[in-house]
Amino acid sequence: MQLFKHVKEVLSKNESFCKDGKLFKNNVVEAALKLDTELLAILLKDDTTKKYFFTSVDDVQVFDKVKFQQFVSNKQFLPDSYTTFKNKIGLTANGEYLTEANEVVLDFPYKDCVLEGGQTKEDQKRKEIFWNETLAGDEVDRLFEPKVLTNWKRIDESGEQEMDNLDSTDTSFLLKGNNLLVLHSLKERFKKEVNLIYIDPPYNTGNDGFNYNDSFTNATWLTFMLNRLKVARELMAESGVILVQINDHNQTYLKTLLDEVFGTDNFINLITVRTKSPSGFKTVNLGLFETAEYILMYGRDKKKFKYNPQYVNSGYDENYSGFIKNIEDSYENWEIDDLRKVICREEGIDPDTTHQPYSKVKAKIGEGLYLQKLADLAIENDKAVFRLTAIGDDAGKDTIEIRDDSKDNPGKVYRVERDSGTDRYILDGQEIAFYSNKVKEIDGERVPTTLLTNIWSDIAYEGIAAEGGVRLKKGKKPEKLLRRIIEMTTNQNDLVLDFHLGSGTTCAVAHKLGRRYIGIEQLDYGKNDSLVRLKNVVNGDSSGISTFINWKGGGSFVYAELAENAASYISKVEAIKNSKEAVSLWNQLKEEPFISYRVAPSEFDANIASFEQLELDDQKKLLISTIDKNHLYINYADIEDKTYNISDADKKLNLQFYNR
Repeated sequence: MQLFKHVKEVLSKNESFCKDGKLFKNNVVEAALKLDTELLAILLKDDTTKKYFFTSVDDVQVFDKVKFQQFVSNKQFLPDSYTTFKNKIGLTANGEYLTEANEVVLDFPYKDCVLEGGQTKEDQKRKEIFWNETLAGDEVDRLFEPKVLTNWKRIDESGEQEMDNLDSTDTSFLLKGNNLLVLHSLKERFKKEVNLIYIDPPYNTGNDGFNYNDSFTNATWLTFMLNRLKVARELMAESGVILVQINDHNQTYLKTLLDEVFGTDNFINLITVRTKSPSGFKTVNLGLFETAEYILMYGRDKKKFKYNPQYVNSGYDENYSGFIKNIEDSYENWEIDDLRKVICREEGIDPDTTHQPYSKVKAKIGEGLYLQKLADLAIENDKAVFRLTAIGDDAGKDTIEIRDDSKDNPGKVYRVERDSGTDRYILDGQEIAFYSNKVKEIDGERVPTTLLTNIWSDIAYEGIAAEGGVRLKKGKKPEKLLRRIIEMTTNQNDLVLDFHLGSGTTCAVAHKLGRRYIGIEQLDYGKNDSLVRLKNVVNGDSSGISTFINWKGGGSFVYAELAENAASYISKVEAIKNSKEAVSLWNQLKEEPFISYRVAPSEFDANIASFEQLELDDQKKLLISTIDKNHLYINYADIEDKTYNISDADKKLNLQFYNR
């Protein structure tokens, strides 16, 4: 015990490892596995830890990270901890607890959201705890099989309709349940059918409530993401794309992970999105204020993806000042003028006889109004407004000859006929570039445009709190953002998937734009839920992009939930308020057939006094850990099992959904 105490004292020199006598086991173990320089430096400076955990090889100190990890995990090291109690109630093999057996490796962390039902990524005032459990590969025998869906509803303008049949109009779905299991359930029907996946996953900032023991570590977060991305890729069409939004802190980690899943050759772009404006004291105190997030874009097969060009308002370019008075006449008779002169004449200033006429008109009406008049006049006469651009020497022999002739005949317009039907016009040795080629309609307004780049600073995040009739202040994405993503990557009737749906923005926009969609969400946000939002959309929600696309409502979608088995106990864990209720729930749970094979109920009962002394959160974690995760939900293969009491209507709908 003296060594255990000494190591704890050594680690307390870094508060991320140990503080106020509390060892942060996960942080220490992960640091050891990564050969963290701060951890190694602390251990090397102390003679005792150096002697015990390092071996000298040719005067080089080699760290025994396996020995160190086993030492930190030893139940003697944490005599009153959650880990110790978990050991006490476990079965043993060859004298070793199965919970600590070396052959049990991190295959994936099972994520199930319990406690309070909020997600701090959407609403920072609420707390969500993610239960992550380590399972070995040979334990995952039923987990990824298709699950039974229940509580089916069809939602249209008439409201919620009970269902007895899936028909050809049922092409969009909102599914409630653990997203990893729902994704695996979708494989059978939707494999290689999804054209776009957009997700805005938890960012692992330390504030999203990813709490497993002391923290949701980078390694575990990446594994959490990896499990879902792998199955998501199976759902993508050959020409499909995935866009994942993330913040500064985990962008590089996520890029590496996506490279692994989709291949570096299928990386399409990194989009930078301005999400906030620096203001007030935050800018002063923080210096470099974080104003951006990032969207990583990959294709299943990049070569097969077809991008739909997008345009943004570029504002008026003063170089477009040329003006053809009689554009409707034959080009030989065109009279060339200048937009700036038109403004001067309107203001009673003769541009041909007045010294510095443009300066005088600006002084008279103000520079702002002058520029606005130019911009408005250019839009009104876009087919007659132009600028001159250089002609390259590779334009063709005929064009080069005409260019040279036009230099000798200033003011005369020449035409170069082209097979494409878009003739080229030459003036004074340069090509006429018409303003009409820049003008397009965006959100119902004709504006000058330029092609969209990978820096998006034109979509406001401010003022979107109530979009869709649901109010979430943090993490909510603007409908304009999703509109751009959906329109640039899909076409009418394509299939869109979001398995971190949150407040429902992706599906709301997909519905308005005439795309099919699948939304997956586990949490219940009450009156701010994605189900509420999609009902509003069907009923003619007028917020977000509705005005721009003249959305009046209509359409329908299907709602369904994973049929719970052991997962019903997760909700009961949510409701626990004290130790007495935790013990009562254990007495119910231990009688169920889905207790994990690792747990010895008799040992749990024998140590119930120790259980009662644990913190409430640790009691909840332990109750969750006693459940065999293969039995959280009902597998489709067991749909006829009378134990589960699946209705005939649900049997029929599942049969149709899975095309069986």
